[in-house]
Amino acid sequence: MPVDYSKWDALELSDDSDIEVHPNVDKRSFIRAKQNQIHAERQQRKLQIETYKYERIINDTLIKRISSLLASLKAHASEVSSRNPGEVAFQAVIESAAGLDPKDDQPPPRPAGVHNAEEQLPTYTKMMATLLDQVNKALEEKKVEQDKRYEATIAEVEEHLKKVTNLQGELLEKLDELEKIEKSKITSESIHTGFDSTHINKSKPSTSEEKKDASKVELLNPNYSGTDSLPAPSKATDDDDDDAEIEASPTAKHFATIKAGDYRESLAFLTKHPEILTEKETDGLLVLAFDAQLQNRDDYARNCVHQALLLQYCRALGRDGVALFFKRITTQGHQAQEVFFKDVQDTYYKIKNRAREINLQRAKEEAEGGGEGVEQIQLHAVEPGTVINISIPPADSEDPEVQQARAIFESFSPEMKKALETGKLDEVNKVLGKMKVEEAEDLVGKFGDAGILSLEEEIIDATTQEGQEKWKEIEAAGKHAEEPAGDPE
Repeated sequence: MPVDYSKWDALELSDDSDIEVHPNVDKRSFIRAKQNQIHAERQQRKLQIETYKYERIINDTLIKRISSLLASLKAHASEVSSRNPGEVAFQAVIESAAGLDPKDDQPPPRPAGVHNAEEQLPTYTKMMATLLDQVNKALEEKKVEQDKRYEATIAEVEEHLKKVTNLQGELLEKLDELEKIEKSKITSESIHTGFDSTHINKSKPSTSEEKKDASKVELLNPNYSGTDSLPAPSKATDDDDDDAEIEASPTAKHFATIKAGDYRESLAFLTKHPEILTEKETDGLLVLAFDAQLQNRDDYARNCVHQALLLQYCRALGRDGVALFFKRITTQGHQAQEVFFKDVQDTYYKIKNRAREINLQRAKEEAEGGGEGVEQIQLHAVEPGTVINISIPPADSEDPEVQQARAIFESFSPEMKKALETGKLDEVNKVLGKMKVEEAEDLVGKFGDAGILSLEEEIIDATTQEGQEKWKEIEAAGKHAEEPAGDPE
């Protein structure tokens, strides 16, 4: 029977020993370069596959949401002749988002190496709001008449759906092509462990303990752990670097102080300041809410979230979005109220839970740190044989310079004045150790301005044993300082 060796054609070798090279080319260097090239191409191919798979998940969700919005718009098309087209469009947008689960609003985290994995994608609701912004902008540029605006909105949404669908088709073709290439290569990574165990368990008399364990699943591979196949949970970080770049304008901050239920004042403010109807101001108010929640200012944080989402909803509804939003939100029992308030509540609790986690983490780190490693300012004499003396300016001096120095001394805290009056540097260092570095540095500067500290040579009594030992230490330190530095080579 002939042996089929075709399966070995798929082997991807990176260490061909029988390769022929030019006599002027080093064979080992050539093989090493070939190995690096194969490994780099393989890694790039894997990363591209992961990127396409992730983009496929995002596009699938967007296609579903855009299709739902389009179906809702078409379902209400017959009402345009008898109602305001803007109101009909607003109702369609609200209904398309009513049945969605808030838990599914956040896209999955990016895998490692895919685009910028550290940056988190915006929510799907925010993506849809951006899409509606683009639709309204396109209608404004085309100068569509009011009576034809609803049909034009449907056409623009259909165009966006077509773009995303075509993009998804191209993506799937590229993904299929890369996966075929990857499967055609047999590498060391293709090797995996089969069955570890081949023994057969003999039947034993059933016992009460075995009955309890009867519900357990017997694995073919006893070393398998279900958690091994699960991705490691992403480590939460204080994504405060991005938030630091986003800040609401003073006008938007003033808008955040308007009470959530006072829609008359909010409408009047937006009529006077339409320039805050931007995505940047919405994000800025949400950052403001997060900072307030970190300080446990619950009411203000909730109010900021309410006003931020109010701006987002008004912006998403197009040119007449402000009037439409306030008309529906103030209509008793309207469905828009339930949708909007639920969105506000969900967003606020996400911020509240995240702020609580950060505060708990900070408290834990502070407790574990125990105050170790805290930077302090301490005063010590650097030169051997010198001491720092403390001299307090007299209060009854008539010299203007001494009086000025005394005024500086009187400006110190009672604790610091008491430590200086003892004349002991250790007592002063104890007070400095309790202060922040900036405050301590400022205080030491004032010591110099007032002439309170002075550096003098230490008087050593060499007739005592203690003085002789101290003198030997000073001489040893002086000799060590005079020794030339060793050759670094």
